Amino acid sequence: MALQQVVEQVVRGLGYDLVEVERSAGGLLRVTIDMPWLPPDADADADADAVQPAGHAEAAGPVERFVTVEDCEKVTRQLQFALEVEGVDYKRLEVSSPGIDRPLRHEQDFMRFTGAVIDITLKAPIGGAAAGQVHALRKKFRGTLERAASGGWQIVWSDAPAPKPGQRVSKKRAPAPVQVLGFALDELREARLAPIVDFKGRAG
Repeated sequence: MALQQVVEQVVRGLGYDLVEVERSAGGLLRVTIDMPWLPPDADADADADAVQPAGHAEAAGPVERFVTVEDCEKVTRQLQFALEVEGVDYKRLEVSSPGIDRPLRHEQDFMRFTGAVIDITLKAPIGGAAAGQVHALRKKFRGTLERAASGGWQIVWSDAPAPKPGQRVSKKRAPAPVQVLGFALDELREARLAPIVDFKGRAG
């Protein structure tokens, strides 16, 4: 069985999502896992079915779950056994949760992070699709992920420079035009959450 299949079978069997499998120098095998994501409607149904403890008010919304050290340890133990059985060659196994630059690979990932700022790299330059607003050879973009009216995906951004701390922005200055780029998932070479540190927290 291929490495990807072995890892995915174990991770999903334990109730987690497989985000990424990487081989690194020195025989390191790095596996990234995450908690399964439920669409908002599913979360609402789960909350409705849950029994609320006496004296507690209803939750304002679904509680986001995060991967813990115990989760990583559980997956590590099971993976070590499965990889040994399959004869997979590696020297060190590292299981972790996604970082702030989490990769987006599947349709569900894009649904989960709609409204987040993401970085995308296209397989081919955009050509003349942007009507001259964007360089025809450009492949990399950063913008807010949105669902397009056509049912596909798009990112929205403005090239206006971000104001510096304490800088006053003139209300008379014309705002930079907002630009939109639509794309299909098979047009992407890579997509990741933009590694932006937000001390107020990132929406799930």
